Amino acid sequence: MTPAPVEHVLVVGAGAIGVSWAALFLRHGRRVTLVDPDPAVRAGAAERVLALVRQLDPGTPFAASGGGPAVEEHLETAAATVQLVVECGPERLEVKRDLFARLDRATPADALLTSSSSGLLPTRIQEACARHPERFLVAHPFNPPHLVPLVELVGGARTDPAALDRAEEAFTAVGKRVIRVHGERPGHVVNRLQAALWREAYHLVAQGAVSVADVDTAMAWGPGLRWALLGPFLTQHLSGGDGGIEHVLAHLGPPMAEWWADLGTPALTDDVVRAVVAGVADAVRDTDPGELRARRDATLRALIRLKDEAGLP
Repeated sequence: MTPAPVEHVLVVGAGAIGVSWAALFLRHGRRVTLVDPDPAVRAGAAERVLALVRQLDPGTPFAASGGGPAVEEHLETAAATVQLVVECGPERLEVKRDLFARLDRATPADALLTSSSSGLLPTRIQEACARHPERFLVAHPFNPPHLVPLVELVGGARTDPAALDRAEEAFTAVGKRVIRVHGERPGHVVNRLQAALWREAYHLVAQGAVSVADVDTAMAWGPGLRWALLGPFLTQHLSGGDGGIEHVLAHLGPPMAEWWADLGTPALTDDVVRAVVAGVADAVRDTDPGELRARRDATLRALIRLKDEAGLP
């Protein structure tokens, strides 16, 4: 039997990631039910989602069909009619296992079950699905998912390749750029790449080599600008002129290997935490976080439009 197309999405968790996912699916005309057990989180959740939809469609009150999301307390209430579940609960294995045990029982057998987990191994979550573990996978977005297109798909030991194919189709249909991670590892791929940079950033700050503010300036106004356009490998390739990345590796490969060997392995001690927290507080002392986030999001939208118009990969 051919699985039903994705028309109704259940988003579990009405925190920042959940409302962002809900806004994206609504923007693309999907029916969305948003579930959260906390009444304080549910309060105003629909309005938060609609505000993000309007951010995606400036100048229009609401562009998606069917109005705003339904907001429920119990996931079983909405699970019977969904084709896709996007779970955004706490990043704790026992919580996710409990949620997916319930979702596995409550959803149609052909519904896709996905978790937004930022680093947990899908097999460990999947073990809780007694009926149909083959339709479970991790679909990890990049925050905020209603703006940043990336999502990485990671299957567990019992995930059916057809479920990964269906998930790629479903997320591509709402504008996501999909990558598939082959094999399970803590942090998947994206957060491991970030962690490598964070490790050296924290090390340099701990060593007193540079301030917190200057690390952010170095990345945001240096390699971060180029990586936002093409990524590290194509950036290296263009740096090599006519010889491309082969030329770069022939000339800079040995020094790069020496830099790798000299990278720090910092511990997240109390002193390091205090230094980083104080450095960030100093950097943003005259800036309202909400205003900074709004400016960031507006620039993200503009950058994504420019990349699309330029046809960059």
